[in-house]
Parts: sequence; structure tokens; C-alpha cells
Amino acid sequence: MYYPEEVIEEVRTRNDIVDIVSQYVNLKKKGANYFGLCPFHNEKSPSFSVSPGKQMYYCFGCGAGGNVITFVMEYENYTFVEAVKMLADRAGIALPEVEYSKEARAQADLKNTLLEINRLAANFFYYQLKQPSGKVGYDYFKEKRRLTDDTIRHFGLGYSSKVPDDLYRYMRSKGYSDDILKETGLFFIDERGARDKFWNRVMFPILDVNNRVIGFGGRVMGDGEPKYLNSPETKIFDKSRNLYGLNFARTSRAKYMLICEGYVDVIAMHQAGFTNAVASLGTAFTSQHAMLLKRYTDQVVLTYDSDGAGVKAALRAIPILKEVGMSIKVLNMKPYKDPDEFIKNLGKEEFQKRIDNAVGSFMFEISVIRSQYNMQDPESKTGFYNAIAKKLLEFPEKLERDNYTEAVAREYMIPETDLKNLVNSMGGLIGVTTREREYDKERTRQKKEKEDGIRKSQRLLLTWLIERPQLFEKIRGIITPEDFDDELYREAASMVFDEYEKTGSVNPAQILNHFIEGEEQYREVAALFHASLSESLNNEEQRRALSETVKKIKKHSLEVKGKTADIRELQEIIRQQSALAVLNITLD
Repeated sequence: MYYPEEVIEEVRTRNDIVDIVSQYVNLKKKGANYFGLCPFHNEKSPSFSVSPGKQMYYCFGCGAGGNVITFVMEYENYTFVEAVKMLADRAGIALPEVEYSKEARAQADLKNTLLEINRLAANFFYYQLKQPSGKVGYDYFKEKRRLTDDTIRHFGLGYSSKVPDDLYRYMRSKGYSDDILKETGLFFIDERGARDKFWNRVMFPILDVNNRVIGFGGRVMGDGEPKYLNSPETKIFDKSRNLYGLNFARTSRAKYMLICEGYVDVIAMHQAGFTNAVASLGTAFTSQHAMLLKRYTDQVVLTYDSDGAGVKAALRAIPILKEVGMSIKVLNMKPYKDPDEFIKNLGKEEFQKRIDNAVGSFMFEISVIRSQYNMQDPESKTGFYNAIAKKLLEFPEKLERDNYTEAVAREYMIPETDLKNLVNSMGGLIGVTTREREYDKERTRQKKEKEDGIRKSQRLLLTWLIERPQLFEKIRGIITPEDFDDELYREAASMVFDEYEKTGSVNPAQILNHFIEGEEQYREVAALFHASLSESLNNEEQRRALSETVKKIKKHSLEVKGKTADIRELQEIIRQQSALAVLNITLD
């Protein structure tokens, strides 16, 4: 951590979570907790809960959860350090100077300097746009792209003049050396001299999710090449881990994200009110982009250009998005090429209708396959049927495969029975019979069911221990943190057990401090710590379930240990297994 644990805990305890959240959310007391509309997703019925006792929040709708520090981080788009500083200032706490190693300090100083240079460059380009020399750029935005002054200011759009070393001379006047300017990616510096990378271009600052300028894109004015030019990767800019417009889109509270091809499309869509639009940064869509989007939504609509290149880009993006569990639809842009052109001609209402009627990714893929065949030629028509039958075999679940078979048959007027027979026969030809599929599916289901059951038991026991610390005495000598084989739960259990041994109680909000820097981890641990017994089991079930839960966890733990145990260890495992048979623990 950046600050000592005791300092972070003082900051947290001096900022009551109900007071902080109430500044952003209208909360109403219901029982022991407070409820309101979640600030992290759109909802009509309050599912956002704040617990003054646990000093934690949790949304039962979208899964957002944490303590007062993570709330400020998520709502304000702050880093951990920024959130701690804000809360410390509010509570009147003087934070100690952060201690870095010499190497870490050098890296931190370099990144801060690069961010400062990029900020100055963005301001410089924005200033140049409003000068007489920048009229060509201003006219491009205002007349050709029909952007308002508010939109230009909102996105910080600018212009790099025709003078090839304009920005370089400006940065030198600010005292920056050639060595540091080389690191920015904004200049070409060699023995022949120095010149700007971007000149005679309209400029698009690229911001990270914390609204810091990390790079630039530039479109040439005139017929020069390349038409679009982007910053190279630097210490602060990684194209595959950032998306243009995400700093705004992540706060739109929309249920889905719109993925575009370029900067102008994103800007045009935001200006029209579609503030959930993003685009990749001069590179193909990557798995890192997909994982980045997954933090904010489970649904995307691809709004790529309607030309051949746009179709290919969509076909490449679909499996990448599926891999991370996204629900994907594809928007039909025709007769226009891109969102900017569409909105200019038909308006935002028609564009919203296209979003509402966007097709699922599978049916889009089938339509692309259809375009490759001549349905008037019998041989080509047969080839199309074989191609879609093969495509349908990608669904491992029979029910889902049958549903899509029915939809494809209806869409392309193919007898459904004939298409199902073709799918089944083709499955046999490629060595994947229905019986083999069902057998594999059943084995997978059973394995997953067992793993989920163990994980659920571990989660339930931790919830019990947090809610009723007196249960530690009942499981003493039976269950230890090492019995939790899920890595995250084992880490949480270790902290919970340690705190009870030291203090005789458990403070979940304090423990959560240790998980703040891992977004997925703190969400899951927050859900674990925010659960209550009344939500998990009724009273009668609670009385019966504790022994069975402890037995299930311990039995699984002993089975795992038995796989690598020697003879002496096996004897001890057998002894513990025998003791489990007569174990009886009650909640009373």
C-alpha cells in the first residue's frame, strides 16, 4: 500500500460511509441499513444498500460494493491515493509523505512529468485551434463535422500548426530537456535536429479513465499521409489497454456500451446524447479492450462502419467479446457508412431505433455468410446450408443450438426439420455425436456443480463468522484458513481469523482495505462481507446447516490433501474423516 495500514484505517474510520454516500445518493433508512438508487447503474427500484454497522455499501443489482474509500474511487474516478487524500482532507488528517525506493521514485517522477507535458500539449493544441492559423482546423470541426463549441471544449479538440517545430519550441521554453521530450512520443529528435510528430492536423487528446491526457490522435488537413496518426506507446500510453471516450462513457450509467471505429464517431455520438460510445485507438480490438469494458458492462452494441472493413472488424471483435462473457449485438448502419454520417442524415431518434433493433452477433455472422453465396445456384445454395449447419454446431448446449436453428430456419425460409437433420448429421461426420456431447456436458456440469457447492459453503461459513464472531469458538480446531481452497476466500479467511484471534471481533470494512487495488477482488469480497444470514437461510435452515457446511468444507479439504499425502499424513486424514462423521455443531 502507498500509506501505512493504520493511516488508511484512520482515514476510513473518520469518514462515516452514510455521511459520504449521502452527498451523492438520496438514502432512506430501512431497518438497520440505508437504501437508495445505485449511482453506478440505471435502476428504478432502490437496490443500493449502505450498512452503517459494517461501514460498507453494496448494490444487489450490479454488484458494486466496498467501503468508503472504494466508493469515492468509483464515483469520482479517483485512484486509491487520490481517494485517500480527499477523505483525509475532509477529516483533517495529515498524511505522511509516501516513501518510494530510488527506482520507484524515478519511475513515478517520469510518469508524472509525461502526464504534465501531455496536459500542456493538449492546452497548446486547443489554444492553436482558436488562433487565425488554426482556422482550417476549426472549420473542419464546425462545418464539416458539425461539432458545437461545447463539444469541442468537452473533448479538448485542438490543432497542430503547419510550423513543424511549434510544439517543440514551446516545450523547450517551459524548461523540458530533449531527453525527457523523447519519452513523450510527441517529437522526432536526432542529430539533425528536432521536429513535432504532429503538424497541420486536427488533434484529439486521448484521456484515461481518470481524465488524464495520455496520448493524441491527429487527422491531417489536406491530402497528406497518413490520414490518421496516433501517439506511439509510452510509459503512460498503451493502445491495447485504453479506449477513446471511456472516461466519459463509464459514467453514462447506460446498460450497454456502443463500440465505434474512430474518434469522430465517438464524438458525434456523444454530441447526439449517446454518451456510452467508445472506440479503440488506431488498433484492432483486443482482449485487453474487452476485459476493460467488462468492468463496466456485460452488453455491447457494435457500431462499426457498414463497409467491408467494418464488417471484418466486427467479425474479429465478436469472438473476443464472447470470450469475456459479453452479450453482443450489431447495429445496421445502411444506407450510411458510419454513425457520424447516419446521425447527420437521419438524426438521433432514428439511430436509437437502430440500436433497439440491433441483431445478435450470431445472426449477424450468418448474414455475412449468406452474402458469400449465390442462392440462385443450387450448388452455392447447398454450400450456404452446410456453412450455417457447421456454424450452429459451435453451440455446445442443445437447447441454445435448437433455438438458433429455429431462428435461422425462419429467417432464411429453410425447413426447420431439414436444417436440424443437417446439423445432426454434420455433427456425426466431424466426430461430435449427440451422445458424446451430452456425456461431456454432464461430466462438466457435475464437476462445476461440485466446485460451486464447495465454494458456496466456504462463502456461507465466512458470512456466518463475520455476522456472528462467537461461532469461531465452535469451529476452533476443526476449520482453519487453509481449508478454504479458493484463493480469494482463503486470503479473506486468513484475515478474518487473524483479526478475531487478535481482537475477539471482525471489522469487514477494515479487511476490505487490503483488496482495494484489485477491482474484481474487492467487488467479490465486498459482496461476501455485505451478505447477511437472513438473506442466505431462514432460522430453521440455519440451525441445521452449520454442521453440514463445516463438514462439507473439511471433507473437501481432506480429500485435496489426501492426493499428495504420505502414509503418516494419510493416517491423520483418516482420523479426521472419522471425527467428521459424528461432528455436530449448532448455531445456538
